[in-house]
Amino acid sequence: MSRIAFPGLGIGEFSINPVAFTIFGREIYWYGIIISFAFLICIGLALRDAKKFGIKQDDIIDFALFVIPAAVIGARLYYVAFKWEEYAQNPLEIFAIWNGGLGIYGAILAAIITAYIFAKRRKLSILKFFDFAVPYLALGQAVGRWGNFVNTEAYGTQTNLPWRMEITAPDEISTISVHPTFLYESLWNLGVFILLIWYRKRNKLPGEVFFLYMVLYGCGRFWIEGLRIDSLMLGGFRVSQLLAGVFAVSLALVILIRRKRAAVLSETDGRKADNPTSLDK
Repeated sequence: MSRIAFPGLGIGEFSINPVAFTIFGREIYWYGIIISFAFLICIGLALRDAKKFGIKQDDIIDFALFVIPAAVIGARLYYVAFKWEEYAQNPLEIFAIWNGGLGIYGAILAAIITAYIFAKRRKLSILKFFDFAVPYLALGQAVGRWGNFVNTEAYGTQTNLPWRMEITAPDEISTISVHPTFLYESLWNLGVFILLIWYRKRNKLPGEVFFLYMVLYGCGRFWIEGLRIDSLMLGGFRVSQLLAGVFAVSLALVILIRRKRAAVLSETDGRKADNPTSLDK
């Protein structure tokens, strides 16, 4: 176990065991418990709000049964794809997710594909379903990042800022002060969740809540990923930072184009209403 402290915030050194307990000789990690809790709280909130948006609670439960395993598989495949040299010699390790190795963008992409197929099969409005569900994705990410804290991972470069996180390695020899990037992303995603819940009640264009999530999460992730020291790399590029930038810019353009089209249509309809025409008899 590593020892952690936040000296600039007056929080002294403490240790966290990543293993919560053991069942039949199998270690159960806090990381898995936290991720499971994130799923449960999101599903609970979605069930509470479903009727307000014309969605059946049974559809939420059924969707959860599909999206949870899909997200885990997607996150694992994403990570393995960019770490293939570590798994090529021992492919069975791909299935050992308890050893760590999940990529959030893999989970997001898998969840989006699953949501698209599910909504189409259930004859739900795809964009409206995305708008309803995506705020809970942001909340799940906010909660899930604390699993990285328990594992003492996903932290950033060294810093002397007042909110720095000080980590003492298990060998008790080396101590470093780093950016708590897990905390940055958790707080950012919590803010995104609150904003999306507020905007979801006021949104007029189907799909815009989802597009806004992609822009906001992309902006935050682009900045935060630049501080991390454990990024998945593709050549000389940080994969998640590259994807974050592409998604943020492209979806921001989509929002602007759709709003411009909506404004033109509204103006056209207004002119027709002000200048009605009559048919020749």
